[in-house]
Amino acid sequence: MKRGRGSDREKERYWRGVISKAARSGLSIRAFCEREDVSTGQFYIWRRKLKAGRQTKKNGGSQSGGPTFALVSDGTEGEPAGIELVLSGGRRLRISKGVDRETLTEVVATLERDGC
Repeated sequence: MKRGRGSDREKERYWRGVISKAARSGLSIRAFCEREDVSTGQFYIWRRKLKAGRQTKKNGGSQSGGPTFALVSDGTEGEPAGIELVLSGGRRLRISKGVDRETLTEVVATLERDGC
């Protein structure tokens, strides 16, 4: 990561992207960080920080940030169960049962990054 004084929001966006990319890479954290020339220590710090932020929001914290989940259907009326993902800014994404995890991760990362 380039050194400098970006805003906290820019840093958070950068690290969310790095962590998401690492998850999709299939590499160990160490191998991924070496390949991307990213500090392993910073990777773990930011992963913990971002996870803690999600936990705070789940427990009644700020609603201005990351996605939240809500059951859309329990599948009892012949419909497949699904979820509705509420993204930052209140945008909603309905996801049916059986969606490919990798595709969903990429779609959500793109929507959050680009502010679609």
